[in-house]
Amino acid sequence: MKKIAMLGSGFIGRFYTDSLHGYRSKDRVVSIYSRSKESAKKFANDYDVPHHSDNMEESISNSDVDIVCIALPNNLHEKAVDLCCKYNKAVICTKPLGRNAAEAKRMLEAVEKAGIFAGYLEDLCYTPKFIKALETVKNGSLGKITLAKSREAHPGPHSDWFWDKEKAGGGCIVDLGCHCIEISRNYIGKDIKPIEVMCWGDTQVKPIDAEDNAIGIVKYENGAIGQFEVSWTFRGGLDIRDEVNGTEGTIWVNSFLRTGFEMFTTGKGSDYVAEKAESDTGWLFPVGDELNELGYNHMFKDMFEALENNRHPKETFYDGYIVNAIIDASYKSIKSKKWEKINLEVWRGKEGVEKISSLHSYDNEYYLVKEEMTHYGDKKLILKSKSDGKIIEKIIKDLINKQNEKNYICFLVFFCHILMLSK
Repeated sequence: MKKIAMLGSGFIGRFYTDSLHGYRSKDRVVSIYSRSKESAKKFANDYDVPHHSDNMEESISNSDVDIVCIALPNNLHEKAVDLCCKYNKAVICTKPLGRNAAEAKRMLEAVEKAGIFAGYLEDLCYTPKFIKALETVKNGSLGKITLAKSREAHPGPHSDWFWDKEKAGGGCIVDLGCHCIEISRNYIGKDIKPIEVMCWGDTQVKPIDAEDNAIGIVKYENGAIGQFEVSWTFRGGLDIRDEVNGTEGTIWVNSFLRTGFEMFTTGKGSDYVAEKAESDTGWLFPVGDELNELGYNHMFKDMFEALENNRHPKETFYDGYIVNAIIDASYKSIKSKKWEKINLEVWRGKEGVEKISSLHSYDNEYYLVKEEMTHYGDKKLILKSKSDGKIIEKIIKDLINKQNEKNYICFLVFFCHILMLSK
C-alpha cells in the first residue's frame, strides 16, 4: 500500500483518485491539497481522505505520505517538485512536465540530484489500444516505422487556468500536443533523436492569446516523421486517433470518439456521459470504462509497481523534458514559419543513426518498387535498375489461372488415388 498526497482537487485530481482507489485498490490518498480550503474539504469528504489543507508544503511534508501526485496547473509543477525533493518524497506529475523545456530540465535535474522516484503521468501512452499497438510495432509487424501521426481534439479544457497563456505555457499545443508528441516518440522509438520541427498554429475561434488549433511535423534522425494535430475547437466530444505507417504495415487507432457504444436519449434524468461530451441529449457515445480507456489504470499500475520494484516507469521526467523541448521548437516555428532545430541540452538516446533505407532488392539487377495483383490475374512488378536507375514494369502472367490449374491437377491426382483405394 502506498499513501498518496494528491495536489489538486479539480477534474484531473478526481479522475486520478478514482483510478488510484479503484484499480489497485490498496493505494489510498491520505492528504489532499487545494488552493481553496472549501474545495480541499469537499474532496476529503467525498473520498474519505483524513487530511486536507490549502498549504502545499503541509500536504507534501505529511509524515504519512509516501508519494506525491501533482495534478496542479502547469505553473505550479516546479514548486511542487522542489518541495518533494526537499522532503524526500517520491513524485508523479501530470502532463506537461513544465511550461517549457527550461522548467522541465530544472525539475529533471532536481529529482535526480535528490535521488527520488519520479514518474511522468502521460496517460495516453497507457491506453489498452496504445499498449497493444506499441507491442505490435516492437514485434516488428510493421517493419521500420516511417510515420507516426497522432490527433487529439475537443471543445476545450475544463478550468480557467488552461486558457491563460502565462499559467499554462501556451494553448492547445502544450495541453494536447504533449500527448501526441509522446505517442509518436514511442512508436518511432524513444531512443531516436528528434531533430527539427515545422509547425503551424493560430487562434481561430476562441477569444484567447494562445493558439486553439495547430499542426506540427517532427523530423527524427532516422528519417521518420512524427505528426501532431491538435484543436480546442472540435465539436462533438473527445477525438483521439493515431496512425502508424511502417515499411511492412499500418495501424489505425481510434481511442475514444467511436466507442462501439451508441445511445439515444431525450436528456431527461441524464448526467455525465464522458469527458468533453458537449451534450447529454440525442445520439451519444458513452465509454464503458473511461478510466481504463484513457489509460489511467495501467499508468498508475506501472508507476506504483516501478516504485515498489525500484525501477524506472515507462514514462519518466526525462521523457517529459524531451516533449517540452519539442514543444518549444514548435512555438518557435510558428513565429518564424520555418523549420526550427530542437534544442536538447540533455540527450540520452542513440547518436548518428542511419536513415531508414528504401532499397529492397528484387534480384541482382533490380530493386523492387511495388508489387500488385491486376484484376485480370497477372502480377505486375515495378522495378528499378541497380545499374542505371531506370524504372521498368515486369508482368508475371495469369498467376490466378496458373494456381487454379495447379490446384485442379492436385485434386485429380487425389481423386484418382481415392478411386484406386476404393477398388
